[in-house]
Amino acid sequence: MAPRRPDSAGAFPIAVESPAPEIPDPATLYAALDLGTNSCRMLIAQPKGSGFHVVDSFSKSVQLGQGLEATGRLSRTAMARTISAIRICKQKLQRHDVVRMRLVATEACRRARNGAQFLQQVRRETGLALEIIQPEEEARLAVISCAPLVSTRTEQLLVVDIGGGSTELVWIDLTNVPRRERPRAIMRLHAGFRQSPGPFPVAKVVDWISVPLGVATLRDQFEDVEDDGARFALMSWYFEENLAAFAPSATQQAREGFQIIGTSGTVTTVAASHLGLKRYDRAKVDGLRMTSDQIDTVVRDYLSLGPEGRRTDPRIGKDRHELIMSGSAILQALMRLWPTDRLSVADRGLREGLLYAQMSADGVLEDTL
Repeated sequence: MAPRRPDSAGAFPIAVESPAPEIPDPATLYAALDLGTNSCRMLIAQPKGSGFHVVDSFSKSVQLGQGLEATGRLSRTAMARTISAIRICKQKLQRHDVVRMRLVATEACRRARNGAQFLQQVRRETGLALEIIQPEEEARLAVISCAPLVSTRTEQLLVVDIGGGSTELVWIDLTNVPRRERPRAIMRLHAGFRQSPGPFPVAKVVDWISVPLGVATLRDQFEDVEDDGARFALMSWYFEENLAAFAPSATQQAREGFQIIGTSGTVTTVAASHLGLKRYDRAKVDGLRMTSDQIDTVVRDYLSLGPEGRRTDPRIGKDRHELIMSGSAILQALMRLWPTDRLSVADRGLREGLLYAQMSADGVLEDTL
């Protein structure tokens, strides 16, 4: 997906985002669609070595969860926007003759009283059958998508996926896994968080949690607070309160051998701001390592800009300025609980996890790690 830093997992598989040099054989293609609270995203790829090569992609902000917090239902306008985006996905799938695919919906459809009915409507109008996945599978897919970024020096790993409607955290103990095996052990979690001891070293999932607060739902809960700084502080502390049952605590965790991997638009936007990028460059962001202090500096800068300054800041972008402070509030809460010198930025997530899981199940990935 991008050049790795020296600390990353050596030659672990990375997805190549450049266009395929020639028309691929449809029989070799896989697709993954992720319909979230805020975005509809899809990848079409073919296996390549121990990773995959992206043939086509799609991403659009559809705001499916708009108004969900207040009404408990998906609105007609949001559903219409989303179906228009899914039609484009259908066209791409037909153009490439893709037959192997996994199309999933997450928190917005899980929570909405009319979520299942909406997916029936999607099937009637587009012919695509989307399935609602449960939080554990969502967390597991996010984890395996980040396997390429796991350092061989990491003994305790925290993977964080900040979504639009929920945030998943997974704590993994790698101390009993040989260093060179650690990224590969993470990939094997595609079969489930609870694994029986076998011939291979097992990554132990110590704890995981799905918090029903993402960038959109957290923002909506505090939209009546007018003061920008007060709203940010309230969002951050409220999110932290929702992690009370998640273990282990910061007092148990030393910085040495500890790594956080963050996957979300929030994390990549903070990273791009840290680098001063006026135009987003995935190759510079994916795999970047940041410290708690560097993240705090960017977040303080966002606060000093105020709503209007953030709206016009090219580092944040037009699509993200309304969501960046709720996402930053989540990120700051995590940094308070688990300060780190190694937060790895992941421009990857559910789609990549879905592709890896399908390809691994079919045995088409080379074991060349």
